[in-house]
Amino acid sequence: MENKNDQAFELGKTNYMLILAGVVVIGIGFIMMSGGGTDNPNEFAGETLFNTQRLTLAPITVLTGFVVVIFGILKKPE
Repeated sequence: MENKNDQAFELGKTNYMLILAGVVVIGIGFIMMSGGGTDNPNEFAGETLFNTQRLTLAPITVLTGFVVVIFGILKKPE
């Protein structure tokens, strides 16, 4: 007789590892976007706000993370 507690997961171990890796990459991208300001509210910090890391690299990193998560969900388990 089968034990009712034995439930098979829909996704395999590789799928979960890809999803976890994608979430980590998304987190890294959001960390790259954070920060940038001054202590003085009367001063504009344009060079720290509008740099390549915040405007280009961080959004590309976040989008890459979302692609990895989607791929991890859609990949057929073995």
